[in-house]
Amino acid sequence: MVSADIKAGDRIVHKVFPPITRHTLALYCGASGDHNPIHVDIDFAKTAGFPDVFAHGMLVMAYLGQALTDVVPPSKLRSFATRFVAITQLGAKLTCEGTVTELFAEDGERRARLALTTRDDRGEVKLEGSAIVAL
Repeated sequence: MVSADIKAGDRIVHKVFPPITRHTLALYCGASGDHNPIHVDIDFAKTAGFPDVFAHGMLVMAYLGQALTDVVPPSKLRSFATRFVAITQLGAKLTCEGTVTELFAEDGERRARLALTTRDDRGEVKLEGSAIVAL
């Protein structure tokens, strides 16, 4: 959980996920209802010009959300926004991080603004975002 004595520059979110597998993508298809074949059908992906299937953007966002709520209870989350930066390839091992960029008061509570990123094991940014959390 987030310490009350955090300061700007502190990295408070850090979580590494196992490599994304075809099984992970199939499970996400079922759980999310997103059955776009580009995520599970290699022939379809190749016909579309990709070397293989790739992860759903919302799966990558869900990983970032999980990393965030591992350290900040959902009841303390005031906002969470992301921007998709790059496709996440099959086999990618993702690392989600969040750093405090600002501390401020709003609506009678102390809050922190976080800069969020998700990178693959090659260091390529897949997702950028921000969150505001109550402290």
